Amino acid sequence: MGMPMELNTMIVTKGNEERVGENEFALKKSGYRLYPLDIPIDIRTTKEGESRGRAIIKKIEWSKETTFLTYEFISLNSTN
Repeated sequence: MGMPMELNTMIVTKGNEERVGENEFALKKSGYRLYPLDIPIDIRTTKEGESRGRAIIKKIEWSKETTFLTYEFISLNSTN
């Protein structure tokens, strides 16, 4: 029996993102998750938290019941 697929419409980092470029980040999520590619979506630290900005997912990889995302921040919401 395989693991279910989850469809996500925002990126929730829980503080686990890793910077891999100036505005590019990598994030590892448990389970198999599907995200929209090449369109801006909200990025948040927690599901119920405020939006930190908008990002575009550049790459999704699935391996061993884990989803690996590479995304680029395109707009950042001010915390002031």
